[in-house]
Amino acid sequence: MTKNNIHSTAIIEPGAEIGEDVIIEPYAVIKENVKIKNRVTIKSHVYIDGHTTIDEGSVIYPYASIGTKTQDLKYRGEKTYVNIGKNTNIREFVSINSSCGEDTSVDVGDNCLIMAYCHIAHNCSVGNHVIMSNNATLAGHVTVEDYAIIGGFTPLHQYVRIGRNAMVGGMSRVPKDVPPFTIGGGIPFRLAGLNLIGLKRAGFPLSTRQLLTRAFKILFRSDFSIKEALEIIENDLEPTPEILHFVNFCKNTRRGLMGIGEDREMETIEQKEEQLVGR
Repeated sequence: MTKNNIHSTAIIEPGAEIGEDVIIEPYAVIKENVKIKNRVTIKSHVYIDGHTTIDEGSVIYPYASIGTKTQDLKYRGEKTYVNIGKNTNIREFVSINSSCGEDTSVDVGDNCLIMAYCHIAHNCSVGNHVIMSNNATLAGHVTVEDYAIIGGFTPLHQYVRIGRNAMVGGMSRVPKDVPPFTIGGGIPFRLAGLNLIGLKRAGFPLSTRQLLTRAFKILFRSDFSIKEALEIIENDLEPTPEILHFVNFCKNTRRGLMGIGEDREMETIEQKEEQLVGR
């Protein structure tokens, strides 16, 4: 028979669902709509509110605040959610707000490390195996794909996307999308190339790294327009899953791509919409 270890000073409201083998340390607060699954550890002074689910094996460190009301002024009391995945570590003083818009959610995946003082705002989606270093902050509607790393003190603009296996250096400013498999940083932000060390550590074979290198050079080190460069990559390179993901990510940018000058930028979705309205 399993047994929870819940300190007598922890406040758990009626309605909260607590799984098995859960540890809840002194002075933690768990509100009525929260679901804590098996083998979760909630350390002292954690505050968890809203329709929040913490999945198995995750650890929430002291003074983290999860599921509280979004800071988006458009919020009108609709029902929203926060979902934290399995075996994720959320460190001290992290804040993860709830979402904005009926039945929308903020999602943090499995096996993530969200370091101290990070912030994840409304309508964000963070993939699996993501690392956010201290004080990294996500504005609303940000997407961070699997295995991405975001350096400390780095803010991401609303609607920005960080591609899978990308690495963003600390103290950077990120107003546009960072393509998958790349590395860069600074103010202004500059792409240094492929995240080769990260790709090697992740087990990508040499052939894949070589293909991605060719794709990167065609897109970022040529005079082709973005549309032309992506067509060349699609037509000339082997359509591996990584190449297809790279191309689709770049095609579907909303805010534009980091490392691309304005003279080479393809039309964004917003610009296309403006043109259609103008017609």
